[in-house]
Order: sequence, then structure tokens, then C-alpha cells
Amino acid sequence: MSDASDLGVLLQIEARALEAETVAALRFTIVNETHALTPYRQAAMFEQEGERLRLVAASGLVSVANDSPFAVWLSRFAQRFPRDGAIHRLDIADASPDDAEGWGEWLPEHLALVPLRDRQGAFKGVVLYAAEQPWSDRACELLGRLHATYGYCLAGMRQTSQDRLRWLRPMAKKRNRWILAGLLVLSLFVPVRLSVLAPAEVVALNAIAVAAPQDGVVGSFAVAPNAKVQAGDLLFSLDDSSLLNRLAVARKALEIAQADAHIAQQRAFDDLKSKADVAVALGRVREKEAELAAVETQAQRVEVRADRDGIAIFSDTNDWIGRPVMTGERVMQLAKPEDGGIQVWLAVADAINLELDAPVRLFLHTDPLSPRSGRLVEASYQATLSPDSVASYKLRAKFDEGTELPRIGLRGTARISGDWVLLGYYLFRRPLAHLREWSGL
Repeated sequence: MSDASDLGVLLQIEARALEAETVAALRFTIVNETHALTPYRQAAMFEQEGERLRLVAASGLVSVANDSPFAVWLSRFAQRFPRDGAIHRLDIADASPDDAEGWGEWLPEHLALVPLRDRQGAFKGVVLYAAEQPWSDRACELLGRLHATYGYCLAGMRQTSQDRLRWLRPMAKKRNRWILAGLLVLSLFVPVRLSVLAPAEVVALNAIAVAAPQDGVVGSFAVAPNAKVQAGDLLFSLDDSSLLNRLAVARKALEIAQADAHIAQQRAFDDLKSKADVAVALGRVREKEAELAAVETQAQRVEVRADRDGIAIFSDTNDWIGRPVMTGERVMQLAKPEDGGIQVWLAVADAINLELDAPVRLFLHTDPLSPRSGRLVEASYQATLSPDSVASYKLRAKFDEGTELPRIGLRGTARISGDWVLLGYYLFRRPLAHLREWSGL
């Protein structure tokens, strides 16, 4: 390679080094881009840390694993490098027996050690270059010139980092530390509003329960979950197969009782003693008529219809069809969309003092960036098990006027705000509660 071409490559690499924005980028340039100036097989960069040289970069690697066998041996080998600030050429033939074994396994035969110096000429590190061919004087001269620029850039970056941290140095003074501690103590007296987070669900505050009118088995549904219905629409039906059988039996029993009464009346014309049987037979007819009327009434109550307009709220229809229900057992709810509110399960361990009309903000899982605001309207006095089997207080809140009402059934997290307290109490309330529970003081 001619002198002109060497100079062009040297200037290009120096420009790369001057354009590096971070120390890591500069290290990468040193161990990889230098290959364009003088070929080598491996390169490794070491920086001075106290009395030791630490491996910080290697050619072909983004980061160096210091616990790898190669890195461990190379770091141990680097501690014996000369640190006089001059370029040194080493051959494996001149190595000690301890170094020659690892050298032959990990590195080529010829090494060049090029130092890195700061602006004052102090030794700050060294770069190892390994090649199969001996290093020429021309190559060492070019490496020395290039590494002078490398050292200048590395020292400049470190000085910039120190300048950025210079504003923190006054904080190390004893007086400033006391001022900072005083500000931290004063910040504990800043008033903040006590709040707590709890799982929540959008429910209907004024929903009407639709219950089973009688004992039976759910046969079919005429509406889907969360469907809009109008007053008089069929909601669901009970299985009427057993009622139809009982109705047929009751009608047949009535026909038999009527026939027996007719026979008793005919006998009474010829036999005065049979007149008493007529009253018994007619009484049995009235009994069967009453039984038939009762069964017919039950058959008419098989279909359940909506009492008002609203939304049918219930679980999956497959959870109900074929399921036996008792009289009065709730099957679904009818709610109006404008009756939507917030139901919160506040765990006993997280409970705080809450007053009615306390602010509530609901963060839905489906729309966490658009919280809904509301006001607390109801709070239970006794804790019960939540759907997650956690002892909790049941809270209900109403959305503020003008708030976009979400769909009933959506879930999220509610933040309930309580009284104003000091920041110190807000931060240490839970630790103090656990301390009193543990110590009894």
C-alpha cells in the first residue's frame, strides 16, 4: 500500500473516531476499524483501572464476557504488559513457558502492543493486535499515529462525562447534605389525598331481578346475554314436559271422577241409600277440578316475560339450560343503560376511612387511558367474601353527570380517594399498621 493510500485510510479512521458519540462506539472503532489500516486477526483493548488492566473490548464482539475462558486468560496475560507508553512487538518464541501455552491456543504468533495516552501523555490503556506475520516498522508507525488520536478522543469523552457530573460535587459537602436532608423531612409534611386501588366492575345500580316463578328446569332462552328487550318480550322458559304429563293425568282423573259422580246420581233414583254416595262423588269431582286448575296455572307460568324495557344481564345460556331452579331463584337482571354504576370490592387489608360522595375514578381494562369519574353512594359496614374469595367491603359508586357510560359488565381498577393526610403518613401507613400488628404496640 502506498503512502498516499495509507494517509487516506488513516484520515478516514480518525474521522470515525472523532464522530463517535459514546465510549462504547469509540472502543468498537478501535478494535475493528483499525483493520483497514493494517491487517490483523484479533484485537483487544484494555483500560487502566488502578493497578490492573481491564479488558473492555475485542474485535468481532459487541460486548465482552469477562468470565469466558479466553477473557480470563487474556486478562491475566495483560497484567504483564509493559506500561512505559511505547509500542512493543512480542513473538511467541520470546514468551515464558506459562504464557506460551495459552498464547499458542488463543492467539497468533506475533503481537503488537500499542499504548493509549491522554493529553498529558499519561498511560491510560493498551490495545493488543495479533497477526500471523511479524509487525513491520511502517505498520507500528501508522498504529502509533492513529492511537494518538484514539487516546485524545477517549480522554475527551471521559472529561465530558466528568463535566456532566460536576454539578453534583457540591452535594457532597456536609452543609448541602444537611440541607437536602431537611428538604426531605419537610416534604413529609406536604398534604396529599389518601387513596386506595381496588378491582371494580360496571354494574346496574337499579336493576330488577328476574327470578324463576316456580320450581323446575330451565328449558330455553329467548334472548342473548346483554340483549335489549322491551316490556312483554319473552325472556326464558322452563321445561314443561313434566307439567304436560301432570296436566294430562289431572284431566283424565277429572273425567273419571265426573263419570263416577254420574253413576252415583243414577243409582240414587232407585236406591235411597246411594244418595250419600252422590255427595262424596261430587266432592271428588270438585277436588279433581281444583287439581286441574292448579296444574293449568303452573303451565301458564312456564314462560317468563320482561316487566319493563332494559338490558338482559346474565351469564352464558349454556350455564342455565337444563339446570334445576327453585322458586324465587334469580336467573337474570333487567337494567337500563343509564343506571350504570361502579361496584368495588375493597380488601379489608387496604381499607381506609371513606365518606359518602368520595371521589372515585374507574380505569377500565379495555380503555385505561380514559378514566371515568364517579361518587361513592354506598359502602357496606361488614366485610364479605369477594368473587376472588378475599374478605372485602362492597362499595357502589355513581358516575358523574356528563361522563361517558361504559357497557355494563366491563371490569377494571378503581381508585377511591379519602381524607387529606400528610405525605409521611401516606408513605408509612401500611408499614406502621404491619408493625402494630406484629408488635401489639
